[in-house]
Amino acid sequence: MSLFVTRHGQTPWNVENKVCGLTDIPLTEIGIEQARALAQSAKDKNFSAILSSPLLRARHTAQFTADACHLPVVIEPRLIEQNYGIYEGKSGFDLGFLENKRLFATRYPKGESHMDVAARVYPLLEELREKCTTQNVLLVCHGGVCRVIHTFFHPLTNDEYFHYQAPNATLIEYHF
Repeated sequence: MSLFVTRHGQTPWNVENKVCGLTDIPLTEIGIEQARALAQSAKDKNFSAILSSPLLRARHTAQFTADACHLPVVIEPRLIEQNYGIYEGKSGFDLGFLENKRLFATRYPKGESHMDVAARVYPLLEELREKCTTQNVLLVCHGGVCRVIHTFFHPLTNDEYFHYQAPNATLIEYHF
């Protein structure tokens, strides 16, 4: 089985480099074009399922691929983006945000830690490993979740984790 993971298409807050966790914002026109291009590159992957975060930007991105593959989008709450707490909507260059991003086990004030995200995402990955042994699955999610998924398959140093960034609407393939 191959697991394919993608981050949603571009949003206005991506353009403005704002921290975006649980705020439910749409795609930009560029994000829509990215989602269309993703669908074209994904339609020959023989997906058996497409799972998406419940947030609009991920659902909208997923729907383009689902339409191209003639599959439904299954909403998976565990794929929702990390709760960045008090840093939601602030600059991605905010020093407090960047300091907290380096602390895997420390929760963002009024939010989640990276370990909290791993605690909900890793069991989903284990379930997929057990249930979909011969099928390809697509997960449509967010930058923080993509980072955690990447650590499931590749050990990263804290610095590598800090710097890892999944591009918008690009397929990343993993093998169980």
